[in-house]
Amino acid sequence: MENVLIKCHLSRLMGERKLKISDLARDTGLHRNTITLLYQETATRVDLDAINTLCGYFSVPVGELFEYVPDSTSDQE
Repeated sequence: MENVLIKCHLSRLMGERKLKISDLARDTGLHRNTITLLYQETATRVDLDAINTLCGYFSVPVGELFEYVPDSTSDQE
């Protein structure tokens, strides 16, 4: 079975705008823990409302917030 990595680009988007986690939480109403997990790329699941809120806040499509990266270590025969 192939391992899949979903990369979150929230830290880059926040860095480009010089935003802190507390700024983003205040501006969006999202919980700090949700933002922290996405920022550190340790989240195992994300609510669709949170994705919608972040995409709207940064004015980006979902593909700029998240990226699908297949596991390069699996052998395909």
